[in-house]
Amino acid sequence: MPTRRSLIGGGLGALAAPAVVHAQGSAVNPFRWRMTTSWPKTLIGPGPSAARIAERIRTLGEGRLVVDVFAAGEIVPAFAVFDAVANGTVEMGHTASFFIVGKVPAAAFYTTVPFGLDPAGHLSWLEAGGGRALWEELYAPFGVKPFLGGNTGASLAGWFRKPVESLEELKGMRIRVSGLGGELYRRLGAVPQAIPPGDVYTSLERGTIDAVELLGPMNDLDSGLWRIAPVCMVPGFNKPNGASEALVGTKAFELLPADLKAVVEHACVTEHATALAESAAAHGQALLKLAQNNVRFVSVPRDVLARARKTATDIVEEIGQAGPLQRRIVDSYRAAQALLRPWDRISRVPAED
Repeated sequence: MPTRRSLIGGGLGALAAPAVVHAQGSAVNPFRWRMTTSWPKTLIGPGPSAARIAERIRTLGEGRLVVDVFAAGEIVPAFAVFDAVANGTVEMGHTASFFIVGKVPAAAFYTTVPFGLDPAGHLSWLEAGGGRALWEELYAPFGVKPFLGGNTGASLAGWFRKPVESLEELKGMRIRVSGLGGELYRRLGAVPQAIPPGDVYTSLERGTIDAVELLGPMNDLDSGLWRIAPVCMVPGFNKPNGASEALVGTKAFELLPADLKAVVEHACVTEHATALAESAAAHGQALLKLAQNNVRFVSVPRDVLARARKTATDIVEEIGQAGPLQRRIVDSYRAAQALLRPWDRISRVPAED
């Protein structure tokens, strides 16, 4: 039977060593988020970008916020990332804004629009031209906070089995294409197909599609599309920029302390710069390898480009007519183009042939 002394001693011992409760957001009890993406983890460019953002968040936050990354299809399909963040299925997503143009047409401006801003101009618009505030306003009703999350640079116009020499040849052609480029090709007579990046090669191989617009040379070299469709049309008028977006659920973000909020933003912004630098070098190397494999680089005919440019202008204007916020986004984007165009013309020296 325990004595009075042993009971007192036991009680004092219990008081001397209370259970330690670790608040969420500590290294031993971190916030845990899931990030779903629109890509296979192996897709050069966007795949590593998503992984690096998660790793930076863990490192800079000293383990207080851990983000687990999931490839397309592991939690939700490739094109359902925005909805998964908006409805709270996941706390974070890595995708491209133009995948939701059917739901939010003005979102396209935050990845790319045909004949639009290049990566440097796009970043200038976001950070110095009011584009970022409009982006946040556009996504706020969905409970989603957007950040830049990488950039693969400009894309190629597409991979074709034979050169496209006229508008007539586009009619009825089934082309895998994303964003407003899909609507553009549709109005030029083609039949756009929305196919996740991970399924593009198989679709081309099986003949489900006739041509593919995917990303830039580094991605397209790795994809092997050139083995089936060895004609590469240039320039990438339909996708002059390749910005990815990192999406965070507003509720999840607001639960973070101020320093971890800053960590998330810094991790995303840093990845945009890192990915763009890597892609520029990788695209140059990929072009050399593609040429060694007898890929034919063919310029898009001038009449096709002229019609495409006019059609793109019409599409952008229609978005601007959809509502007050859309009007402000279109006008802001166009103002950035007008501001940057004169400097681009006098500051860039054409490369030697």
